[in-house]
Amino acid sequence: MSTINYSEKIPNNVNLGEDRTLQRALEGWQPNFINWWDDVGPEGSTNHEVYLRTAVSVDPQGWAQFGHVKMRDYRWGIFLNPGDANREVHFGDHKGEKAWQDVPGEHRANLRRIIVTQGDTEPASVEQQRHLGLTAPSMYDLRNLFQINVEEGRHLWAMVYLLHKHFGRDGREEAEALLQRTSGDVDNPRILGAFNEKTPDWLAFFMFTYFTDRDGKFQLAALAESAFDPLARTTKFMLTEEAHHMFVGESGVSRVLARTAQVMNELKTDDPQKVRAAGAIDLPTIQRYLNFHYSVTIDLFGADQSSNAAIFYSSGLKGRYEEGKRTDDHVLKGQTYKVLEVKDGQLVEKDVPMLNALNEVLRDDFIKDSMAGVGRWNKVLEKAGIPTRLAVPHKAFNRQIGALAGIKMSPDGRVVNEIEWAAKRNEWLPSAEDFAFVASLMGRVVEPGKFAGWISPPVMGINRQPVDFEYVRFG
Repeated sequence: MSTINYSEKIPNNVNLGEDRTLQRALEGWQPNFINWWDDVGPEGSTNHEVYLRTAVSVDPQGWAQFGHVKMRDYRWGIFLNPGDANREVHFGDHKGEKAWQDVPGEHRANLRRIIVTQGDTEPASVEQQRHLGLTAPSMYDLRNLFQINVEEGRHLWAMVYLLHKHFGRDGREEAEALLQRTSGDVDNPRILGAFNEKTPDWLAFFMFTYFTDRDGKFQLAALAESAFDPLARTTKFMLTEEAHHMFVGESGVSRVLARTAQVMNELKTDDPQKVRAAGAIDLPTIQRYLNFHYSVTIDLFGADQSSNAAIFYSSGLKGRYEEGKRTDDHVLKGQTYKVLEVKDGQLVEKDVPMLNALNEVLRDDFIKDSMAGVGRWNKVLEKAGIPTRLAVPHKAFNRQIGALAGIKMSPDGRVVNEIEWAAKRNEWLPSAEDFAFVASLMGRVVEPGKFAGWISPPVMGINRQPVDFEYVRFG
């Protein structure tokens, strides 16, 4: 079992104490991290004691310990999955060679870029969720928000460790910059578009953690294949924490749907205005939120054809999702993949070299995974006897990146003109009125066991605790 030393100033399982220079550099970065947390972390939460899960080992058999702790005192640290001395590169041009323990000079710039981009998403989501604690629908949900926040903070530490250890002065400067960019800042925004969007309410938060944290799952899984062994080991452990974030999103939307279905059945109506008047979120609004979060998330995978994606794969820097389960040659030269483009006002498929289409391969894996969860949401409606079904929009809908950027497309996959887009936009994406309505429901409920009227309680509590357990103690 790979245990974590919590007696250290920076808890770790990488023998940090044996590298005094690195330890001092990270101890120098730590106060800046705490200042960042105090400035833009969860608002008004400094004195709360939260029932948090903390990693005590990277062993999948029992890596978590639960207890009340102030978030500012959370034991953030550096945890890598156990190494394998015989691990080999299993894809790309270096296939069959020993995995790298240090950064090869020719791949230095690309690896740094990958690590910085991944690292930048982690503090961004904390900043996006900063105000949500003030409108929590229950103490249970407030605790889940805070658990996600501290884990995103730890994921930032994971990337900062790699930058400090393997990239010298450049890495130290990049680590500082990760705390200087801010989500949505006009002058110094976060690197990726979705991480500059607002998360204004809890329905948006559940959609974000379902879809955008799922992008995180696929990106981390692709990096967990990397020939650069420290990156692979780091991201493998991050995946264990990412699973909880997606659970919060999926179960959160399920509970919103359960409550909406209950209200619809009590009132015997599917009229959105009547559902709203009863204090629940109507299904068309939920569908519009889904359309928005899904479309901005699939943009995160990048352009459908990308020379960078080809370079990252052939160099061994970033594999495919579940690379080891695929039955091709893991080199991909001469293979093709279908991507979409618009020709004469119609969507058409065309074959392109697979190496250049690896963003699209990962996007399609994400889409399949996302649709499975939407199917589970529909089971909630089906069980309640509600005939409406949610659906993910067409993958060309509302795209801002790649060959499909800016194309006016209906959710069901029709190319539409500007006039129809303008007329239907508020049917397809959340309107100012939708946001105002959802915001009007966001009153804070934090008495143990009590829940806001727009969401159902969960089936069970956290770590076998009752649903009405005191998950947050307010200082």
